[in-house]
Amino acid sequence: YSLTQPSLTADITAKEVTVIGITGENKIYDGTTTASVTGTAELSGLETDDIVTLTGTPIFAFADANVGTGKTITTTDYSLTGADKDNYSLTQPSLTADITAKGLTVTGITGANKIYDGNTAASVTGTAELSGIETDDVVTLTGTPIFAFADANVGTGKIITTTGYSLAGANKDNYSLTQPSLSADITTKEVTVIGITGANKIYDGNTA
Repeated sequence: YSLTQPSLTADITAKEVTVIGITGENKIYDGTTTASVTGTAELSGLETDDIVTLTGTPIFAFADANVGTGKTITTTDYSLTGADKDNYSLTQPSLTADITAKGLTVTGITGANKIYDGNTAASVTGTAELSGIETDDVVTLTGTPIFAFADANVGTGKIITTTGYSLAGANKDNYSLTQPSLSADITTKEVTVIGITGANKIYDGNTA
């Protein structure tokens, strides 16, 4: 007998490599899905001595623009280059990060000076409005604000604290509201003396 060695066939499939070294970066709500990362991207899973490098201009994006914790960031446009690149397939990285609420402030109002009246109640002038809303977002200012001095005593530039403002509207959950901090003066109250009457006198040559 003579032996013929078998001749067989099989596939060599591409080895999957992943991108490591980058982390999703938290951001403050800005009305867009744009995301960013920190760190330096590099490939994981290459065989020793293979020439493969990571290239491309990656785009990172949240699924939606709304506030949330641990939101998924999808990545596109990384690719492979190098002499051995056809032996590999690239899995785009899937990252996470937070979108935190954007702070809004109340503008358009000014603390009103008042004459001392024994209480801490304060008032303002002007029309309150929100500052910092992203274009096309529906957010309005609501509530019944209460303005108060820290104490009732006379003083200049006394701080007025505000409570009671709140947010309403379809996009309100993407924002946080900072209550306005105002100032105004409490001036002295004029008092008069009563209960006495001038007495007539006969001329005596002096002004007493």
